[in-house]
Amino acid sequence: MAKRGGFPGGMPGNMNNLMKQAQRMQRQMEESQKELESKEFTATAGGGAVSVTVTGSKEVKAVKLSKEAVDPDDTEMLEDLIVAAMNEALKQVDEANASVMNKMTGGLGGFGF
Repeated sequence: MAKRGGFPGGMPGNMNNLMKQAQRMQRQMEESQKELESKEFTATAGGGAVSVTVTGSKEVKAVKLSKEAVDPDDTEMLEDLIVAAMNEALKQVDEANASVMNKMTGGLGGFGF
């Protein structure tokens, strides 16, 4: 009887294991992403005059201003402090996300993460 190409009975064991690993990794990534989204990141600017808190999903939760930061004659400085605190908080979220992805991929590049 002549043999046909392919693998009788479906996928070979290695491919099956690879698929299971990929599914497990996807579940872990989803869990890590949900965990990250529930975390809060707080950054300050102006020596603590402005404080901004965002979630891991980049939703602004709080902006706190000290009385010293509120100068009606210098609103531009207050605006700059808010922008600086926001950017720092968002940077923290991005760094946490990159750290999670790095752990999941083992530092492999080239996958668009």
